[in-house]
Amino acid sequence: MQFPELSERVAEVRGRIAAAVARGGHAQQVTLIAVTKTFGADAVREAWGAGVHDVGENRVQEALPKMAAVTDPVRWHLIGHLQRNKAKAAESFVLVHSLDSARLADAIHERGQARGRPADVLVQVNVAGEATKFGWSPSELEAEAERLKGLGGLRVQGVMTMAPLDAGEALLHRTFTGARQARDVLRAAGHPAAELSMGMSNDYEIAVEEGATMVRVGTLLFGGRTPAAAGHGDA
Repeated sequence: MQFPELSERVAEVRGRIAAAVARGGHAQQVTLIAVTKTFGADAVREAWGAGVHDVGENRVQEALPKMAAVTDPVRWHLIGHLQRNKAKAAESFVLVHSLDSARLADAIHERGQARGRPADVLVQVNVAGEATKFGWSPSELEAEAERLKGLGGLRVQGVMTMAPLDAGEALLHRTFTGARQARDVLRAAGHPAAELSMGMSNDYEIAVEEGATMVRVGTLLFGGRTPAAAGHGDA
C-alpha cells in the first residue's frame, strides 16, 4: 500500500467538512474530490478503497493513461485548464471544472452536438482578478451566462474558482462569497448551476463554510508534491 494512512486522512477531512457545513449554515452536501495529479494509478485505486469515488486530474495527457489502468468505476473530474484543441477530451470526464473562455465553450459545444450528448461543465470565475488565473471576471459573467444558454452541446452545472495562494482569511471569505454570487447569476440566467467547486487543501474549510459543494484535496490526502509538479488547480 503506497498511502497507508489514507483512510484516516479521508476520515479527518470528511469530519472537518461536516463541521464547516454546520458552521456555514448552508446545509449542502459536499463531494470530496481526491486530486491525484503526479501520482500513479495506485493513488486512484487506494482513494477508491478509502471511500473516495471522485478523482480530479489537471492534465488530459496524464489522466487518460490512468483511466485506462483503473478498473474501479471512479468519477473522473478535469480540474485543470483544457486547451481548445483538446475539447474532445471533455467527454472522458464526468465534469469539466475549468470552462474558462468563450472559445473553449464553443469548442466543447460543437463536440457535444456532434456526439449527441452535452458535456457537463463548471464556469471558471476569477473572483480575485489574478492575472495568472484563467476564467471570467464576475462583471463579465452575466452577459456570458446568457450566451451560454444558446450552446446545447454543454450543460452549465455551476461555478469553479480558486483563491490566491497567499490569501488571508478575509480574502478567502470574499473570494468564495463572490463565487457563490456568480453561481446565482448563472441560476438567474436559467442554468441548473447547483455546484460550487472551490477549496483545496489549504482553504477547503472556509470554502465549505461559504457553500462549496465540491472540494479538491490532494496534498492532505497523498502528501506533498515537488515544486515542478505544482500548477493550475493545485490542491
